[in-house]
Amino acid sequence: MRANTMFRFVLGASLALTSTLAAADASSAPPREVTPHGTGMAGVYGDLPADQVEFLSPPDLIKSAAVSGAPMAIWEALEHGERVECLDCIPQVATLLYDPHSAKTREIAAWWLRRRALGVFGPGEVYEQTLTTLASDGDPLRRAYAAAALGEFLLSPGVAACAQALAADGDARVRAAAALALGRLNDDGAGALGVALSDGDPSVKLAALRAAGIINSFSSLPAVAALTTDRTPEVRRSAVEVLDGLDAKDTVAAVAAVAQKDVDAGVRAEACHALGTFGDASVRSILTSLAQSDPDTFVRDQAQIALRRL
Repeated sequence: MRANTMFRFVLGASLALTSTLAAADASSAPPREVTPHGTGMAGVYGDLPADQVEFLSPPDLIKSAAVSGAPMAIWEALEHGERVECLDCIPQVATLLYDPHSAKTREIAAWWLRRRALGVFGPGEVYEQTLTTLASDGDPLRRAYAAAALGEFLLSPGVAACAQALAADGDARVRAAAALALGRLNDDGAGALGVALSDGDPSVKLAALRAAGIINSFSSLPAVAALTTDRTPEVRRSAVEVLDGLDAKDTVAAVAAVAQKDVDAGVRAEACHALGTFGDASVRSILTSLAQSDPDTFVRDQAQIALRRL
């Protein structure tokens, strides 16, 4: 037993000494030059070995991937071509903004295009064309895709264009896309999102609620609270989620009514969670009653958790 202990001690000491010597050798080696210089790969990665750097998509690969229609090839080529300037690639990539098969392809195409120094944002170029498509194209799907692209371009002219589409476009798909784009642009479109909460189509209301929940400042809380009595359960639940996320304590009465009366257990449970977030002690008796007598186990659990947060 003692011999085994001694062996393990010697082995451990040897390994520690080896690691220390290796670290000393590494620290004494001169640093590798990695400052970018020149053109091509060296212009981005300096003298790093090729097997240690990111693969850069050459222009021909970007163009061929764009026309191939193969989503994985497109995503890879564009992601690895983020810093590759290629004016000839722009027309092919711009067509991907309207790819009918993949939302991710459309998103990545806009992401790549917005990183171009030239060929996208000048008069008559891609960005202006996208604004025109949203305003006047006869195909509602192309208008919806244009709205989504404007959101991904992250430029202020897209705010007014999407707000106009949200207010006036006759197709719900376009209005929903415009609402989501405003969320991406972190802007309520001068009140357009609040107005959209009264849209007749549930998909537009849901898109507007989603956008309202992520922009930095949203002031139309009464319009959100009004949706807690909407006829569509998903809209009611989303409205409560937004009020919860915004910590809208002024809407405690509306949310408490939902917790007690909504016919959908999922909506009631969401309302209990929001009441816990608000931390208003005036709803303690309501939550206590729900924790004891709601017919749904999950609602009772959420009410109990909310009580502990008051």
